[in-house]
Amino acid sequence: MTIDSETSALLAISPLDGRYAAKLDDLRPLVSEFGLIRNRVVVELRWFATLAANPAIGEVPPLTKGAQALLASLEHDFSPRDAAAIRAIEARTNHDVKAVEYWLKDRFTDQPDLASAREFIHFACTSEDINNLAYALMLAETRERLLLPEMDRLIAELRRCAGLYADLPMLSRTHGQPATPTTLGKEFANVGQRLVLERRALADVEIRGKANGAVGNFAAHVIAYPEVDWEEHSRLFVESLGLAWNPFTTQIEPHDWIAAYCHALIRFDTILLDFVRDVWSYISIGAFKQRAVAGEVGSSTMPHKVNPIDFENAEGNLGLANAVLAHLAEKLPVSRWQRDLSDSTVLRTVGIGIGHALLAIRATLLGMAKLAVDADRLAADLAANPAVLSEAVQTVMRRYGIADPYEKLKAVTRGQEIGLADLSRLIAGLELPAAVRKELLALTPARYVGLAARLARRFSEGR
Repeated sequence: MTIDSETSALLAISPLDGRYAAKLDDLRPLVSEFGLIRNRVVVELRWFATLAANPAIGEVPPLTKGAQALLASLEHDFSPRDAAAIRAIEARTNHDVKAVEYWLKDRFTDQPDLASAREFIHFACTSEDINNLAYALMLAETRERLLLPEMDRLIAELRRCAGLYADLPMLSRTHGQPATPTTLGKEFANVGQRLVLERRALADVEIRGKANGAVGNFAAHVIAYPEVDWEEHSRLFVESLGLAWNPFTTQIEPHDWIAAYCHALIRFDTILLDFVRDVWSYISIGAFKQRAVAGEVGSSTMPHKVNPIDFENAEGNLGLANAVLAHLAEKLPVSRWQRDLSDSTVLRTVGIGIGHALLAIRATLLGMAKLAVDADRLAADLAANPAVLSEAVQTVMRRYGIADPYEKLKAVTRGQEIGLADLSRLIAGLELPAAVRKELLALTPARYVGLAARLARRFSEGR
């Protein structure tokens, strides 16, 4: 069967490479098999260059301009065709990192400036020296190029909404029941500030790497070149990649930082899940309307429907993302003795967790772009629930020494339908200063929002 791009998408096992492929075009080159192989090539080339730059390692001469140009070309011009050639070598060797080494040796063979030193590709390295750094580069690039910018887009939209609706009152619901009013902008601010903190946590995760040999003791390095300060050489190499150096490892870098990375993303996702479910619920009671998109179908049988599909898509993807990320965080730091291979297959799924998280963020933004607030519905909701003012009344009664204020308000409001007129009669009979009584009589649910507007604007302005 001839497989074109459409057929390939139809045959994909994961929807990330099938149905949603076009939505993740910017992610796949980073976290795919191609992305992993590309980063392995980068690590091998950079390690070779550090050997050439160390004057104590005389068998690897300093790189000539021609050699430097070739290494730069191999790194920057690496293509899917090159990755396919490495995979073909792997089919013979049954070893993915060794295939990269052999492919690079083939590139060096016909280069007079490099051929004599070709055996120093992968010198003193275990596969994990290459893999841990390749994954570190992959996750660092994914964080900086995609995750943080997408998080910032979402937070910026929440800031915009917080400012736009800072003064728009709405009924709160605690335990699903009418409660002290808030403003819509303040509710956007609540979510946004939580996401800001978890975005910061992800950005602050220190991405670490190691380059210290088979079980982390530089044994092969020292036996070949005892005069070299291999700890310093390794530190400078890892840090030159933009990573933090981990000097204490077994054969594998223990992946604790990957667990921290996943946990930060899980917490961001969980907050976003809380948000999309709330928005879905507000749509269901009419607080939000959704703008219809020309040509879209809401229901296959009910023509009138505009379903909250973007928020439902986000909810589903968040669940999938966190299931994968949670397993990565729990599994990766655990390895038998100095190394077992169970982390290898698990690491290959890191792009799946990130992919579903990105889909969720993007779906949320798409859904938010279609939202329209029904201010009349929010106002009617407030007007229908004057009993929420009982908190205000009983709190003022406490200040002025009226006995049993909570119990008095509970007796006339709990589980009962009361109107503003009922509440006004109660207030009129209280022994309060005239100015205070007047203020309470003028109070409505829409005006009982405390500092909500101020708080919303503070978040909106990034303060």
